[in-house]
Amino acid sequence: MFGHSFKSRIISPVILVLTTLTIALTVLVSVKFLSFNNLLIDDKLLANAQSLKFFLEDSKNRTRAAAISVAHNPEAIHAVKSRCPEVLRRVLESAIDLHRVDYFTVTDDTGIVLFRTHEPDNYGDSLRHIHCVSAALDGRVSSQFDASVVVKVSARTGSPVYDADETFLGVISAGIRFDTDEAVDRLKTYFNSDVTVVFGDTRIATTNVRNGQRINNTVVENQNMIKILTEDKQEYFGNTDVTGIVYRIFGLPLLNAQAEPFAAILIGAPLSELHAESNALVRNIVIVSGIGLLAATLILYRVISSISEPLAMLSEGMSSIENGNLNVTICHEESGYEFGRAGRAMRKMVNTLQRLITAINVTISEHEKGNTDYRLDSSTFYGDYRTLVEQIIRLSDLGIIDQLTKLPNRRSFDNRLTLEWNRAVREKMPLSILMLDIDHFKDYNDTYGHQQGDIALQTVAGVIPKPIKRAIDFVARWGGEEFVVLLPNTDSNGAMRVAEEIRTKVENIAIPSIDDGTTKNVTVSIGINTQIPSPNKTIGELIAKADEALYRAKKAGRNKVCWHKSEEEK
Repeated sequence: MFGHSFKSRIISPVILVLTTLTIALTVLVSVKFLSFNNLLIDDKLLANAQSLKFFLEDSKNRTRAAAISVAHNPEAIHAVKSRCPEVLRRVLESAIDLHRVDYFTVTDDTGIVLFRTHEPDNYGDSLRHIHCVSAALDGRVSSQFDASVVVKVSARTGSPVYDADETFLGVISAGIRFDTDEAVDRLKTYFNSDVTVVFGDTRIATTNVRNGQRINNTVVENQNMIKILTEDKQEYFGNTDVTGIVYRIFGLPLLNAQAEPFAAILIGAPLSELHAESNALVRNIVIVSGIGLLAATLILYRVISSISEPLAMLSEGMSSIENGNLNVTICHEESGYEFGRAGRAMRKMVNTLQRLITAINVTISEHEKGNTDYRLDSSTFYGDYRTLVEQIIRLSDLGIIDQLTKLPNRRSFDNRLTLEWNRAVREKMPLSILMLDIDHFKDYNDTYGHQQGDIALQTVAGVIPKPIKRAIDFVARWGGEEFVVLLPNTDSNGAMRVAEEIRTKVENIAIPSIDDGTTKNVTVSIGINTQIPSPNKTIGELIAKADEALYRAKKAGRNKVCWHKSEEEK
């Protein structure tokens, strides 16, 4: 009777305490993981939002460069003057690949279409209503986002064409389209997120599918989002329903030459996929906690009948844990063998969970600061705990490491750049950035295939870090075939030396083909910018100037290093 009562009075509360502890710890760790995952989601979307703005601005710059360049091409000038479609076709189609634009349109000196690369048989209509064309008819180069009957949404630039005697001949306009499936597919690859282009409140191009088909020409469900984008002219950041699936969305209105919104670009990803790995980790935590609870209960049941004092101590310790104190003594080392073992097991579990929670918090903090080299040490954990830690590492790497090149990704670079920028502002030290782009990569891909292109990206990614000698320097994949190197406390001369060494090392490598055993050579063009950051300067300026230098390197013939000198060094 006593034994039964004793067991009832001791085991039941202990089981209750263990259960409460397990649930509390599971909820705590789950909340931490969900918080970390939500942070990754929003960080990715914010990074994509910034990248989208850079991409759109770069699109206008590319169309501007293309229109002006072709408008000064002697062969193009002669073709416009002679109204020769075949010469126009040959000149403009080669210029499309050279300038990375989607189309050219040529009009005469009254705005009547002479030739379109995207619809060669469609000509004779007037484009005077297109702002960049009308501006070019007045002798001005103009770039903006615009809509027309043929191309609904595009970035477009018009440039006047003059003969050698300054006779006005017509207008050449260049554009990058956003209203086609090919365009949104290209953006999806760039942002690793679904992309939709909205005209009014209708999807005209999207990567979202339903029943295996794109949902083009359908009305957007969230009309409030459309109102914010089109009527309020504001950006949108939030959740929205897409054919019954909740997406985390960033929306950016496109403004025409009159600063009126006529279209919008949406980027986002379904929350269900983004939370999938977190849910898997939570399930593992529940399993591990359940096993621990069962083991503790069996041990307690076997020893509870013969020893009371260790049980009382154990119960007291578990009560403290229930109140949120993990730093407790479960039982004395001199207790009986069974209880000593149970106490050690419980202490080990508590210590492991303490270390795990601490490690999670440290990992989140380090990665938020841009320290992508920080990793949890799974070797200090065992069994299912080690499996759990390895899953955490995998989830962490998905957010900070580019899976193809194994270099830090764009989000990691943005965090690191912010950290080094703020440090440079405080210390008034120079900060250098190198923007690298693999030359003719699209042609390389088209010639040798995407698999060979991936090998080229991986090979170049393996070569770039070799000249980097300091731990504070940082190499990352910017996106596509572009890479970026951050050199804190490095002046322009030091940055130039590093860039030239990288360019030379890449030039000297030969990449074996997977098809016929031959080797292919690749080169890179590099743009450099060095600044001494200050509160009145921005990170965007640092990147933009490096990108301009990269463009000059490309324009100078590729396999070059060009740099933009900072005001402090001029």
